[in-house]
Parts: sequence; C-alpha cells; structure tokens
Amino acid sequence: MVNSTQVSYFTLAAYFDSGTFKYLYFMIVMSLYLFIVGVNVLLIVIICMNRSLHEPMYIFLCSLFVNELYGSTGLFPMLLVQILSEVQTVSVPFCFLQIYCVHSYGAVEYLNLAVMSYDRYLAICYPLQYNTRMTSNKIAVLIALTWLYPLLSCHIYVIYLSTHSQLCGNIIYKVYCDSHSVVKLACSYNQVVNINGLIVSFGTIFGALIFIIFSYMKIFLVCFSGSKQTRQKAVSTCTPHLASLFNFSVGASFELIQSRFNMKSVPNMMRIFLSLYWLTCQPLFNPVMYGLKMSKIRVIGKSLMSNVV
Repeated sequence: MVNSTQVSYFTLAAYFDSGTFKYLYFMIVMSLYLFIVGVNVLLIVIICMNRSLHEPMYIFLCSLFVNELYGSTGLFPMLLVQILSEVQTVSVPFCFLQIYCVHSYGAVEYLNLAVMSYDRYLAICYPLQYNTRMTSNKIAVLIALTWLYPLLSCHIYVIYLSTHSQLCGNIIYKVYCDSHSVVKLACSYNQVVNINGLIVSFGTIFGALIFIIFSYMKIFLVCFSGSKQTRQKAVSTCTPHLASLFNFSVGASFELIQSRFNMKSVPNMMRIFLSLYWLTCQPLFNPVMYGLKMSKIRVIGKSLMSNVV
C-alpha cells in the first residue's frame, strides 16, 4: 500500500511496451489530433465568417465544434507524451485537471445536443413563430447554460474529489485519468464522493436525455400529422443530430462499462479502444457528419477551399 501522504503521481498502467512501434502509434495519434483540430477549426471559421450561417442552428453547431476541440485537447497532448515516454506517469494535479476536462467535456456535449434538439423542435413544430421564440437573448442564455453549468459543477466535484479522497494507491488501469479510477484508489470507500460524482454525471446526462426525448416526441407527432415537406425537412435537419447523439451515447456506454465492470478478460488493445472511443468518436464524427449533411456548410466550405487553392 502507498500512504496517502506519499502519492505525488499516478501510473497509467494500461499502456504496454510497443518497442519501435511506439513511433508509428505516435504518428497515427498525431495525425488524428491534427485532423480533429483542422476540420473543427475550419468549420468554426466557416460559420463565424459567413453571415448567412449566423442562424441559431449553426451557432449551436459552432459551440459543439468548440467543445470537440476542448475535449480533444484534454486527451491527445498527454496521450502523445505518454506514448513516447518510457514510464507512463502523471502528476496528481495534472491528473485531476484531466479528470475535470474529460468530465466537463462529456457534460457540455450532452447539454449541447439537448439544446440543438430544442432548436429543431421549435423550427419544425413552430416554423412561423421560430424567429420570435428563438431570439438572440435566448440563444445567448442557452449557450451560457450549456457551458457554465458543466464547468462549475465539474469544478466543484473535482475539488471535492481531490480534497476528500485519501489515496492508498497510485496505479490507474487506463491511458488517461478518470474520476472512478481515482475513487477506487481511496483508502476507504467514500460514499459521499461517489454519490456526488453520480449526481453530477447522471443528473446532467439524464436531464439532457429527457429533454431530447421530449423534443423528438413532439417532432415525430408533427411529422406524422404534417405534410411530406415537413417530414423531409425534419429528416434532413434531424438525421445528423440523431446520428451524433447515438454515436456519443454508444461511446459513453463503452466508458461506463470500462469503468464499472471487471474487464481483465478483454484484450488490452480492446480495453484501450473502449476507453478512448467516447473521447475521439465525436471530434472525428461530428465535423464529417455535419460538413457533409448541411448543404450551406458544404457549399461555403467548397468555395473557401477552391479560393485557397
């Protein structure tokens, strides 16, 4: 056992000795990170620089792309350093910083998707009143809530976790830091810390999911009773959002399974994939999905690239 006063670093034990292949892994991960940064920044620039895209749907998309950059930056730089390191260790303060980034990223993602479902609900169910219902002030309030609530709640939780968890171990069986792994290292089970973590996580996730389900129930009712044009509009604007929601929910489920259940019988490479999928699936998936499905973004993006070339 390691006494709690002696824990100054964590060892990330999910890494394995890849020998000379570590440079290949480094190049693959670096390429993924550069692609994520490149396409998300490109889409943010396209939305910000074109007044025709200054509509609620695209503003919420811009917020989503900013969050993809935030979550990726919370993972990839440290992942790249660890791949090249001989000993995979991380300091305690940096580990808690990564826990904060990872958890707040997930919460912002779900709330962003919930806000986007509400926007689609107003656009499809109240098309004539959409501009009066979705005002600039409401957009600002929704984006502020999407970011401030997760950032503040995760900040409070991580501070509580770091100050109320007496650690008797320092080995995390993952390639990055997460709160449940730290809780399992505590000298004794801390029910309050665990409950606080569940409240922050499930409160945000289920609150957002209930909001999304309510919005889509209303949308489906309007589609079934509406015209063919209404159904086509709903399909074209809701498909990317539903695909993004499904993709992220699958990734979050992988993370939950990885954290809560014994996965020792699963090959190490598969465990790494399960733990990384939810942090990489959205930053890779969303720009491609929305860039291809949203005709305005696609046309303006092609025009911008042709001008650059």
